[in-house]
Amino acid sequence: MSTVTKVIEVSSSSKKNMEDAVQSGLKKVAKSVKNIKGAWVNEIKVVTGDDGSITEWRVNMRVSFVVD
Repeated sequence: MSTVTKVIEVSSSSKKNMEDAVQSGLKKVAKSVKNIKGAWVNEIKVVTGDDGSITEWRVNMRVSFVVD
């Protein structure tokens, strides 16, 4: 039996850190997508304050899942 895997692109953000941005994005996707098998973070961006401090982490990632 063969399997089919689909990939979607997702953007997510967090004020805490990059890991939290990835985790919150995956949790949100998991509410409507089943059989998630992995994710590739392909872009990381930060929003900064005037003093150069990071105020928000943003990630773009590709999430793969097996189609039933």
